[in-house]
Amino acid sequence: MSTSPTDLAQSATRLRRLVPRLRGKRLGVVGDLMLDRYLWGTASRLSPEAAVPVVDFAEQSECLGGAGNVAANLAALGASVEMFGVIGAGKAPADEPGASLRKDLRAADISDKGVLSDARRITTVKTRIIARHQHIVRVDRERREPLHPDTQGRLLRALSASLKNLDALILSDYDKGIITDDFAEKVLGAAHKLKVPVFIGPKRSMLYAYRGAKAIVCNAKEAGQFLAQTLTDEKSFDEAGRKLLSHFGCEAVLITRGENGMTLFQESSLHPLHIPAIGFEVTYARVGKSGIDRSSGGRQVFDVTGAGDTVLSVLALAAAAGAPLPDAARLANAAAGVVVGKLGTASVAPDELLHLLTELSR
Repeated sequence: MSTSPTDLAQSATRLRRLVPRLRGKRLGVVGDLMLDRYLWGTASRLSPEAAVPVVDFAEQSECLGGAGNVAANLAALGASVEMFGVIGAGKAPADEPGASLRKDLRAADISDKGVLSDARRITTVKTRIIARHQHIVRVDRERREPLHPDTQGRLLRALSASLKNLDALILSDYDKGIITDDFAEKVLGAAHKLKVPVFIGPKRSMLYAYRGAKAIVCNAKEAGQFLAQTLTDEKSFDEAGRKLLSHFGCEAVLITRGENGMTLFQESSLHPLHIPAIGFEVTYARVGKSGIDRSSGGRQVFDVTGAGDTVLSVLALAAAAGAPLPDAARLANAAAGVVVGKLGTASVAPDELLHLLTELSR
């Protein structure tokens, strides 16, 4: 089942009424925290040492990445957000990225009481070098081993103490050691007892650990990797969605498909719901700034950095606000349509979402 233009206009009107209900919902995010750092400059010459461009540095910016970007998306839409994760220990300059990450969380009005410091770890930093809006290279600084048992125990206790106050919980796994099978099982078990719905962005195929989740969100590449098959056409996507529902033992699976939109599979529905992508001509802008040129009729350009985080966060937030999963997925799709019009890790504000929905309802 696919959304027609008429259905899109009707749902856009309905979704506009949903946006104000997002404010004040209480959500927790647990997962791999990262700091996304951007080095901006210009490049007009090649290095004499190797066939690579020489970038003349202009400025530096940074924002929350990984699970932090999920939290930032929630906060931008007015949710009350608690973050749970682990960073390196020590104050700046010993752990300058960790201090910057905490500062960014607080600036976004995200509670960092559940963010633990651990001297055995370092704060994950992904540094992107960009010249003339072209992504030249990315440098990652990270540790991927599982948390020390003591640290995991502290994190579980912090999460358990807050769980009863949450409307929904998001697990955001970037395979940096926070979300293990054992940890996920314990979190879902505790959430199930308190009837807190859990939404998951998995990085690895953990067969039993995610059972009982409200929804799993993955992209087409990840869906294929989970099932060890290539998804090439609608038939293969439909088969994959059904297999993933059984594989994860969850209520719903949402597969994001880039410029082809997304497809929602529900245990309670025989037919998948395909939602076409929403986007405009993009003129690249700085991180977090609008790059949409509505006066242009040319081809669409998509920067999907962090778009999966936006889909996961808006799906969970809309469901927490009482929306049925199909409408939650439609709203998440609209939010992704805004975010892909921005360069780099970004979030969507309520007025941006309402503006897009108003245009779609005409």
